[in-house]
Amino acid sequence: MTLKNIFKDNFANNVFSGLVVSLIALPLGLGLALASGAPPVSGVIAAIVGGILVSILGGSHVTITGPGNGLVVAVLGAITVLGQGDMYQGYLFTLAAIIISGALITILAFFNLGKLSNFFPGSAIQGMLAAIGIIILSKQFHIMVGNLDATGSPIELLLSIPKSIITCFNDPERHAAGIAGVSSLLIMVFYSRIRNRYFQLVPAPMWIVLISVGLAHFYENKAGMDHPISKEFLVSIPENVLSNFPTPDFSKVLNFDFLTAVFAITLIASIESLLSIKAVDKLDPRRRQSNVSKDLKALGLATVVSGFLGGLNVVTVIARSSVNVNNNATNRSSNFFHAVFLILFILLFREQLEYIPFPALAAILVYTGYKLASPTILERISDIGKEQVLIFLVTLVSTLLTSLIVGIAIGILTTILVHVVLTRSVKLFFQNFTKDNIESYNEEDGTMHITVKYFSSFVNFFRLKKVLDALPPNKRVVVDFLQCNFVDHTVMENLWDYEQVFDKNGGEFEVVGLDLHSAESSHPFALRRALKYVPFVKEPGSQTKRQQQISSFMEDKGWSFSIENDFHMFFLRDFNYFKTRQVDHLYNIGQDKKKIFKLFDIEYSEGAFILEEELHATMLYINTGKKIPAFTLDKGDLYERLQYLSEYREIKFKSFRDFAKRFTLRGDSTLKIRRFFTDNLVLFFESNNYYHIESNGKGGLLIMDRERHSGVGEIKGMVDFGVRLASLIDKEHPKKNGV
Repeated sequence: MTLKNIFKDNFANNVFSGLVVSLIALPLGLGLALASGAPPVSGVIAAIVGGILVSILGGSHVTITGPGNGLVVAVLGAITVLGQGDMYQGYLFTLAAIIISGALITILAFFNLGKLSNFFPGSAIQGMLAAIGIIILSKQFHIMVGNLDATGSPIELLLSIPKSIITCFNDPERHAAGIAGVSSLLIMVFYSRIRNRYFQLVPAPMWIVLISVGLAHFYENKAGMDHPISKEFLVSIPENVLSNFPTPDFSKVLNFDFLTAVFAITLIASIESLLSIKAVDKLDPRRRQSNVSKDLKALGLATVVSGFLGGLNVVTVIARSSVNVNNNATNRSSNFFHAVFLILFILLFREQLEYIPFPALAAILVYTGYKLASPTILERISDIGKEQVLIFLVTLVSTLLTSLIVGIAIGILTTILVHVVLTRSVKLFFQNFTKDNIESYNEEDGTMHITVKYFSSFVNFFRLKKVLDALPPNKRVVVDFLQCNFVDHTVMENLWDYEQVFDKNGGEFEVVGLDLHSAESSHPFALRRALKYVPFVKEPGSQTKRQQQISSFMEDKGWSFSIENDFHMFFLRDFNYFKTRQVDHLYNIGQDKKKIFKLFDIEYSEGAFILEEELHATMLYINTGKKIPAFTLDKGDLYERLQYLSEYREIKFKSFRDFAKRFTLRGDSTLKIRRFFTDNLVLFFESNNYYHIESNGKGGLLIMDRERHSGVGEIKGMVDFGVRLASLIDKEHPKKNGV
């Protein structure tokens, strides 16, 4: 698709999505810059430059670029060390380091920098990110409660938090700043729990900005009072922000501390971008894969330009990208529009932005830091295996006590040692490390068979990845581990990603040969090793009262019932509801003998990274066995109509005006949908409870009520509704007549 066509494709949705993303990028850019020890506007400059250049030159589709969370620690460290007490001079030195880092990323991209991401074990990366989260939280919490002078190591800062809280209570001059910070934190915490669609049209960080600015105007214009927060706590933005740029200082270019800063910034920027690009590709509703090398070249060039203009590094950011996807963006133009809106905000509302207090921005980063280091991350890792917890904790602690570079190095070394201990074989890894462990050939039916030998871990996964990346995702592939003695967690997780990619593109991806391997846990990403011992099998837990009642209901209907987790949920992939949502697993599954109906609880997520929301629901899937056109039937409210205004056609029936008022029916094949919705079907929907109903266009219907577990009574009602609906469809559209 040409650049001209990119900007034409779904123009309205991409402009709107760019606007929503900019509402998050503005306060985050200001906050990330402040947390990095740089002028507030430097974060916004990075977002503007990245949005313009990467949208034109990049190789991704729905990613958003700008300053990243992970770089806060690296940039702050560089400014502090290089400035030797003079933060502004340190900022000028760091701009030079940022420019060289961007050039280095661009050069490495020509040599396929993306390969480097394979040499970092997943749990070690998680440990490093958690450490970054703790470091951000430890510093920003003090600012959030009005203490701008807190210094020390992350551990010292954490231990001194109670002292800052007490000081805030005792010092009247800090009361207003502390209230602004704590109130902003509460907005971030409770925002996702308010499931009001209109309220959530404005992102949580922008609510903080709007409330801050609104209260400032109230005090000045309505109450006739001075701003309750002193100027030292308020953001300052220069008048000529987009014309008078600082001059980077290259005088320390050969200094050891300078080179260390360049290396640290390059390492973190590369890892953060690669992880984000990979994560966003999973969210892309059009199932496209990014050109990683092309995107890294654009990110590197944008970083160079940003540095010369006084901005921070430009990286791909997962949180803002997930918001972009959830607002129906379709291509890179939304990244461009987000940059345009940021320019307008800075030019038109500069004075208003100076009413934003530091503690409010710090609250956003405290929440970000908590999400990076949330206890639920450790819980998820422990589900994969105890050895992954060890790797995670060692990386986290060593990063906190040393530095980012030393911490990730220790994490990698720990992972290798754990693998050696688990297999009780040093020879397995070091004798076979240089050997090519991949053999592949095409079978007679066109299936690509790939044999993996010896061992497969993060240190040699690049060989398997190279073969898989060269295959079209619509092909049938079998990966055979029968001759492989060890498969680590990082490889298992990547194989799952490939399975999703192939399934989305009409291919088949099958992993065989692991039957004779023991897993460290029941998790699908758990490390596997050649079976030497009888694995410990957990006794099944007792059923809850709800499960017992559902089981009894299923038994009465003659259906089977299982509480086990089911990770085979690809039958959901063609439903519009799951185009931008990631399914984790199904459980509490009831199914009839003919396998026409499938009732299940489902765990899935909306968004990603710090904006990821874990959701649960109860759904009913019906396999009609008929050719039914794709459609979505929802409660007819204003939000539903506006949300899909530019993407889907709304279909109305003149003879059923009440149906048109109460429901929103959407789909592309208007004529086929009108034929399917007979008078009896329309009357059926009108006379029953509201449900979200979708057809995937392949004979499958999906019925759900709310984004929560349904009660047993609600389940009985949903099943009754589904059975009667399936019976009516059979009656209205017999197979011999088609649909």
